[in-house]
Amino acid sequence: MHILLTNDDGIRSPGLWAAAEALSPLGWVTVVAPREQSSGAGRSLPPASDGVITEETLVVHGKPWKVYAVGGTPAQAVQHGVLEVMSQPPDLVVAGINYGENLATGVTISGTVGAALEGAALGFPALAVSLETPKDYHLSYSREVDFSAAAHFTRLFAEKVLRTPLPEDVYVLKIDVPWRATPETAWHITRLARKRYYRPTRPSRTDWRQPGTMGYAPGDPPETFDPHSDVYAVRVAKIVSVTPLSLDLTSRVDLDDLERLLKETTP
Repeated sequence: MHILLTNDDGIRSPGLWAAAEALSPLGWVTVVAPREQSSGAGRSLPPASDGVITEETLVVHGKPWKVYAVGGTPAQAVQHGVLEVMSQPPDLVVAGINYGENLATGVTISGTVGAALEGAALGFPALAVSLETPKDYHLSYSREVDFSAAAHFTRLFAEKVLRTPLPEDVYVLKIDVPWRATPETAWHITRLARKRYYRPTRPSRTDWRQPGTMGYAPGDPPETFDPHSDVYAVRVAKIVSVTPLSLDLTSRVDLDDLERLLKETTP
C-alpha cells in the first residue's frame, strides 16, 4: 500500500510525524507537506506559490525519513505529491494530525480538510485528522501536545479505508479527536454542525492603514449544538467524531421545486 501524507501545519510539525509513525506499518508512507505553516489555507491553489520541492531527511525517533517540503498550500502539496513525487498513485491520502479541531461550517477554511478534499478530487480516498487542543497550541509546534491517541485513530481508520472502499458519495472521513482521548475512547459517525464553531474577531488597530488580521474566538456554547454533530461529539460527549464528507456541495433540496419557485418569483 502507498500512502500520501500531508498536513497544513508544515513539514516540521510533530503532529505530522506522529501520523507518519502510526501509518508506517500499513505501507509505504510518502510525506509531502507545505514548507511553511499553512493553517487556514482551505483548498486554495494560489498562483503565487513557488512550487519549489525540497528533499530533506528528518530523524524521527532515531529513524531517518526522506520527506518533501513544498512551497505551496496543503492542496498544492497533494497535487505535487501525486503528480511529481510519488512513483505510483496513492491508495490513500491522509492529512494531519492537525493542532486544533476542525468542526462545523468552518471546515472549508481548514488546510487539513482542504488537502484531503484535493486528494479525493484526484480520485483517492482520504482522511483529515485533527486533535482538539487549547487555542494557544494552534499555530505552534509544541511538544507538550500528546498525539498518541490521535495517531491511534489515524491508523485505525486508515486501515479500515484501505481494506474496505468508502460508500458512494463519501469522499473524505473527517476525524476529530478530543483533547483527553485515549485509544479506548469511543467513536461515532457524526454530521457537520450547521452553525459556526468559531466566530471571526476584528483586528485591533486604530487606522486601516495599519496591518491587521482577523482573529477568531469561540462561538455558541458546545451544549447548544445538535447532539448528532461533530461539535457535540468532541466538546460535550468527549468522543471521537467521524464525519463523512462529500465533494458534492449541491444543496439537498428538490431541484425542480427550487426552479419552479424561482421562475414564479416576480422581481
